[in-house]
Amino acid sequence: MEHGWALPLRWRGPWILCLLPALAGGQPLAAGEVAYKEQTVTGVRGRAVELSCGPAAESAAPAVVFWSFTGSGPPRAVAVGSGGEVAVAPGAGTLGRVTLRNGTLELRELRAAAQGRFLCQGLFPEPGRLRVGYAAILLRVLGGIWGGSRQDGGKGPAASGAADSRVPPVPVSKPFVRPTAAVAPEGEAVALTCAVREGTEPLSFSWQHREPRGGPSASPAGLGGSGAELRLTPANRSHAGWYACTVHNEVNNRTSEPIYLDIVYGPDEPAISVEPFSPEQGGFSAGEREDVVLSCLAPSNPPSRYVWLHNGSQVHTGQTYVIAAIARAQAGTYTCLAENTHLHTRTQATIILTVYYPPAGSPSCSVLATGDLRDVALRCRWLGGFPPARLRWVGPQEEEEEEGVMGSSFSMAASIQPGAATRNGSSFSCLASHPALPQGAACRTTLWVPAGGPSCAAAATKGDEYVMLRCRWEGGTPPVTLRWHDGGGRALGDPAPSAAVLVLSADGSLGGREFVCAAAHPLRAAGAECRLRLEVPKLEAERSEVAVLEGSEARLACRRRGGGTDLGAAVAWYDAKEQEVTPGLAKYWLERGEAWVNLTIRDAEWPGDGGIYRCAAANAVGSASLPVRLRVDRYPAPPNVTISKLRYTRARTEVRLEWRTQGTGNLTGFVVQRRQAKKPPRRVPGPWETAAGDIEPHSRDRRLGGLDPAVVYAFRVLAVNHRTAGHPSEVQTPGEVGRGCCSVWAEKGLSEGQHLHRDGTAELSVSHHHRASLRGLPSSDGGSNGRDAGGHRDIVPSRALCRPPPGRPPTAARPALPHEPIGMPEDAETAASREDGAAPAPEDPSAPGAAAEALPPLAEPLSAPPDTTDDQPVNVTITVTATP
Repeated sequence: MEHGWALPLRWRGPWILCLLPALAGGQPLAAGEVAYKEQTVTGVRGRAVELSCGPAAESAAPAVVFWSFTGSGPPRAVAVGSGGEVAVAPGAGTLGRVTLRNGTLELRELRAAAQGRFLCQGLFPEPGRLRVGYAAILLRVLGGIWGGSRQDGGKGPAASGAADSRVPPVPVSKPFVRPTAAVAPEGEAVALTCAVREGTEPLSFSWQHREPRGGPSASPAGLGGSGAELRLTPANRSHAGWYACTVHNEVNNRTSEPIYLDIVYGPDEPAISVEPFSPEQGGFSAGEREDVVLSCLAPSNPPSRYVWLHNGSQVHTGQTYVIAAIARAQAGTYTCLAENTHLHTRTQATIILTVYYPPAGSPSCSVLATGDLRDVALRCRWLGGFPPARLRWVGPQEEEEEEGVMGSSFSMAASIQPGAATRNGSSFSCLASHPALPQGAACRTTLWVPAGGPSCAAAATKGDEYVMLRCRWEGGTPPVTLRWHDGGGRALGDPAPSAAVLVLSADGSLGGREFVCAAAHPLRAAGAECRLRLEVPKLEAERSEVAVLEGSEARLACRRRGGGTDLGAAVAWYDAKEQEVTPGLAKYWLERGEAWVNLTIRDAEWPGDGGIYRCAAANAVGSASLPVRLRVDRYPAPPNVTISKLRYTRARTEVRLEWRTQGTGNLTGFVVQRRQAKKPPRRVPGPWETAAGDIEPHSRDRRLGGLDPAVVYAFRVLAVNHRTAGHPSEVQTPGEVGRGCCSVWAEKGLSEGQHLHRDGTAELSVSHHHRASLRGLPSSDGGSNGRDAGGHRDIVPSRALCRPPPGRPPTAARPALPHEPIGMPEDAETAASREDGAAPAPEDPSAPGAAAEALPPLAEPLSAPPDTTDDQPVNVTITVTATP
């Protein structure tokens, strides 16, 4: 190719040889490391030949390359290349068809004029620099002397009649390698043959071997020959890799394409590694909760397939087995099984992995008194773990040496310290070590004596069947040893630390007995004790006799006296009827303290609440009782009451009542009672009901309403001093207003207007304020009470028999009954009931307050306050029926 010239330079003279340094572009050149190659190449006229620039092993094409030719004349340029741009110098066609590819100059259709010296200059890039390479090649062109040529016009030996009959030599073609097997097991014989299709002998062969992972090619020295056949007997793993052969003759040399020979082998015996690396006799160890990495390596081609077995069971597939936070159950044997899947061969290796784990928790220190309570036993325990923890005691003045003066042991360690030689407050440490605990562990104890002394107490249990003695003195290391003794020093029960309990059967013989609790400690030279005495409860009252007025509250106080042991004696009260007073009763109220009980009697009544009350207490060894007398007094009787006026209003639905008091005495009010004056035959009169209650003590009259006009009512008045009621007044029925009938007359005798009818009816006509005398009337009590000197009875306005008004028939007079108590207050109803033959209701007004017991509940008065107008006196006629 003589066209396509692209360089703007004119290729004249040898100065072109200086072009390469300028083309370096200022890049540093490694002077002294210039690569130079000089060789002889033979080509055949009319065929092709390749001329390489630089060493044949260059891995990279030159960045800039310049080819020149020196024949019979001066040097001249042939071609230049820079990267992907190539330029062929004018006139290079006389050498043949010139091409430049990757720094290699190829001459096709070689001509005889190409015989001469070719010079190549190239810049080869390397990291951080450019390296200069030179190649001088002497090209021999064969066949140039046989036959004519265009250059010499056909004038050669043939033209001169001396033509040569020899055949021109043939260059070798590109060889190829044929192995007996592409994949061969290690240990078998393998042969590789290098073959060419053409080439004039003699031929020479050379072999190149490159490892599978790359690297420079090397002659396989000692691999069984350097001819056309390469024998590998026997083949091993180092023979695997790329193989190529190069064939040489006098014309040229050609190299084959590399082929890969694979040598199959293995697996070798596996090698197991453990991380973290903790070897020990017979295997490896790891701490619990650590991450353990097991790796297995067994060289093999193809690579091995790995399987992990734990105690014979498959647990993982792969070269590396990671055990995260290993547990104690994962200890045991681990086997790595390696397999070559091509050869179906297996190898294995086994290790023993031990997992160390510490005991649970931490070491515990304890101290006991021993040697008859004179020495101290130090004990340290930390059970479990693998291997067992190593324990040793260290005293307060000892260095933490490996063994210590007290020695060491596994899981449990003990030491005896004499109490007399040990100071109060001395500290001892138990040090623990374990392979799984880099920092170790420890527990500490301090020997000390508690302050103070023992305390004793007693209590009754199970319904006072037993007495329990308790002795306590807490604190201290070791604890204080306690034991009970009786008053004579005899030991009772077993010794116990900090608290001692003694249970005795309860009986009266325990009263007054003394018991002693003795305490001992190894660090205390002198002992200590506490005492208690079992006592029968003792009681005392605030007052032995309490007096209150009726309706008040009475407070009785009782408490236990101190001293001795009360054994939890409970204080109780019994009332006057020997019934125990319990909480929740409406009549009583109990106030209770630790050692006292107060009893309050609400609304004391006479005489039911009076009497002897008893305070009692009992414990397991005896009982006590204390009487307290309660006296309930009544209020003094109020003065007597007399009705001075009782009459209807005009509507007969209301009466006006006036009264007055007689005698002296305190009073707090009045009560007015009423009931029907007439009842059916043989019917006991109805009970009294309150018509007006809570009347002020200064009131002397009351207007009472709400009456039935068809009913005849009887009334009486009582004076009240708190809860004490006086004698009820005489019973009266109201009189008519304006009908000539009086309300009341008292029996004082007949004096004016009196006469005795033949039917036994005595008639007495007096004014309202006169007195009359009636002789011959017997007294209700048979005596002469209310009689004058002549034996006559005085009649005061107490009972009246009203004459009917004009036009109304008179009421039939009844004969006087021999037993009628005319001299005592009596209402009309009583007389009417006797007419009907009914027995009178018993009534004894002689005792103060007797009427109060029959009083119904007081009610508000039904009438308005009485008015201030007084009716004028009227004349009435009293008719009395007397018995001859």
